[in-house]
Amino acid sequence: MSETLQRNLAAIERRWPDVARRLLAENTEAVPAQLLEGQGSTLSVNGIQLTSRHDRVAEAQRQAESLPADSPQLYLYGTGLGDLQRVLLAANTLRALHVYILNGALFALVLQLLEQDDWLTDPRVELAYADAASEIRLPFFALPAELVLADDSSARIRDRLVSEVHVGFTNQTFSPDSAETAERLEQGRALLLSDADVADLFDSQRGRDAFIIATGPSLQQHLPRLTEVFHAAQRPVFICVDTAYVSLRQHGIKPDLVISIDHRIAPRHLPPEDTDGIALVYLPGQDADVLKAWQGPRYGGYSSSPIYSVMRNEIPRGHLHMGGSVIHPAVDLAVKMGAPRLTLFGADFAFPGGKTHTGWGDGHLGPNVDVARHWVLDGRGDKVKTQLNFRSYLIELERYIASHPDVTFLNTSRDGAFIAGTTFDPTWTPA
Repeated sequence: MSETLQRNLAAIERRWPDVARRLLAENTEAVPAQLLEGQGSTLSVNGIQLTSRHDRVAEAQRQAESLPADSPQLYLYGTGLGDLQRVLLAANTLRALHVYILNGALFALVLQLLEQDDWLTDPRVELAYADAASEIRLPFFALPAELVLADDSSARIRDRLVSEVHVGFTNQTFSPDSAETAERLEQGRALLLSDADVADLFDSQRGRDAFIIATGPSLQQHLPRLTEVFHAAQRPVFICVDTAYVSLRQHGIKPDLVISIDHRIAPRHLPPEDTDGIALVYLPGQDADVLKAWQGPRYGGYSSSPIYSVMRNEIPRGHLHMGGSVIHPAVDLAVKMGAPRLTLFGADFAFPGGKTHTGWGDGHLGPNVDVARHWVLDGRGDKVKTQLNFRSYLIELERYIASHPDVTFLNTSRDGAFIAGTTFDPTWTPA
């Protein structure tokens, strides 16, 4: 053990003995690190530079500028070479700096090579492995290199960090100042005025369980049995997302409610024939002609998005939770209707078996499988392909579930993404 590592580890052992034990067990030889030199120097791992190789301090100062200067607490994800920690700790207003290790072996290697005990001994610093937490904290900075190099055990936190970083860019699509958005809302105004309020459905099924049926590939395996349950005398409320509707009808299932939020939904997704008796719940902005053709009752509602701010004041309607996917308002509606237990079907947030959706060809509802470059853990703990927006939808559903501890959430497939807060329904899911 080098003298540098001894000093660094001694500082950690005094304050965080559990962290020190984990670091000692890390395999630093498995880290393919190389020294890169320029005007300064840095480490490169698999071609990814941890920091600038020219001026690490200037880079850290630039990173620090993205954080609120007067915040008494800051959260740093990734350890880097210690540069950002030192810059942040130079601020007298900082009372606590929480540093989270995203890659244990990499940090252990840095402890061997570089003095880190200066910031490790600062009483304002708290150090932990990122995987010790279930949620991220704000305001934070996530070191870009370590978002890529994060351990698999830190994937849950990494995914939340990436999703949060992308929020601003994602929300540009839903700008209230967009002329296209305003036009879409206006063409559906008359329909919204004439249709019922989604709030009329709230508390309408108190104590009755609900099936939430999404379009993931795992839905296919459950369709025959769902047909049997649908025709039973006593059954849960069947609530499906718009893109699952056709598959259900092809199997003789007439859902009680269909939820639709996407302006790209067309008659091929929601064919209007024989829809009497099926309630359609929608958010403004969809094609009014598609909605008008629906023969069953229609209910309009809003999310908290600023694109509805003006219309909400003019035409009050109930609110449904939105997290980017149609599954979020479907789940929220079931909860607000009074369901004590929700069972999820086809809520995969991934591409199990190399498929994207049930009932639709590869690429018909989004990108093809072969462009997927990301992954989540499935219900067996194995990696399954996904895309960034699916990971964000999963995160928002998990946060919703965590905020409703009085409701039971069941999942029916281990093939898709593992959904924290759910348990597998043994009557639907093989061990």
